[in-house]
Amino acid sequence: MRTLQSRLVGSAAATALCTLAGAFAHAAPADSVAVTLVNPLAAARPHETIALAASALAKIIPGFDVKQALVTDAKGAAVLSQVVDEDGDEVPDELVFQADFGPRETKTFQVIAGKRSLAAPGDYKVYGRFVRERHDDFAWENDRVAHRVYGPGLETYPKEALVSSGVDVWVKRVPRLVVNEWYMTDDYHQDHGEGADFYSVGKSRGCGGVGLWVDGALAVSHNFTGSRVLANGPIRLIFELTYAPWSAGGTSVSEKKRVALDAGSLFNRFESTFTVEPAGQAGRGLPPVGIGIAKHPGNVEVFDRKLGWRGVWEPLDGGKSGHLGCAVMLKPGEKADAAETPAEYLLLTPVPAHGPLVYYVGTGWDQTTHLADLPAWHGEGQQLAAQLASPITVKLEHGRPR
Repeated sequence: MRTLQSRLVGSAAATALCTLAGAFAHAAPADSVAVTLVNPLAAARPHETIALAASALAKIIPGFDVKQALVTDAKGAAVLSQVVDEDGDEVPDELVFQADFGPRETKTFQVIAGKRSLAAPGDYKVYGRFVRERHDDFAWENDRVAHRVYGPGLETYPKEALVSSGVDVWVKRVPRLVVNEWYMTDDYHQDHGEGADFYSVGKSRGCGGVGLWVDGALAVSHNFTGSRVLANGPIRLIFELTYAPWSAGGTSVSEKKRVALDAGSLFNRFESTFTVEPAGQAGRGLPPVGIGIAKHPGNVEVFDRKLGWRGVWEPLDGGKSGHLGCAVMLKPGEKADAAETPAEYLLLTPVPAHGPLVYYVGTGWDQTTHLADLPAWHGEGQQLAAQLASPITVKLEHGRPR
């Protein structure tokens, strides 16, 4: 199971300051921080993302410069890493890298002072951007999945105008980044050996779009009106979308949506912050949020209230292009309910009184994963929930690991 497993709270901005070079020769052991990581679960966890707070590293070594930090494994080999500035003040907040863990495995790393070098383009496993040339799409991907949402330009496109805040799905056969090439050739509805856009969104929620559930109907926004990329790889992508105010049961409400996707993961982490207009009353008196999945011919569906999970398994292109799983899931322990519209299945949950609503949106294609049916896809949700409830434990200390 490959999951998004990290701290993603507050505003974020990032620079892709990355390294594939450097070792202990760059610094004396006195300038290093030992990192001990433990998987508490009796299950393997490949491609776990580890986020070390810059403030925690500075407590170990005052004045430690995260911008020049190198990560090395137990053998002294360099590990690809990324420096993330979460609040846009050009001061790094986190150092991010990935590791594979066996059941209950312990691993050690070191963070040492050194001169970072930029990662090569081929090392990037995540990417996202605003696509003005395609009527203001925002598209993003990692090495396993790809998505897009629709911007303001599409609302007035003379040939095929569309008003929808749903989430589109592109399936990939290859791990390399393909978004730019697919837009360049403008032929992404045909599979030329790399995958394609077989998914239909229309005015539905697609896979993971939201609305507010008012008197048995879903009140939804128009297309996003603004976007900004905060972190763009090689390991972690973070971006934000803003949605202009819309009416939900007579209340005017706007949304800021933050999406994070890590390399190797089938699941995006979404944060939606709803603000009553005029501002200052976020989360007060709002109806429940409905996180949606489009209904398509031939799909099968399950709602797991205890898990806070709802998912579908559906044929693509009439089954000629395999089957796709789409799922939406809440954080462990959150209140979940279910509803439906003619166009979608909904996972309902209250708007938090404080802070954003956090949920996960995942897709899995049977052509490129081990997934074969809805029970297997449901199992992915169960594994994600277990990993969220039992994150990798992190111990930091001065010098080499003991």
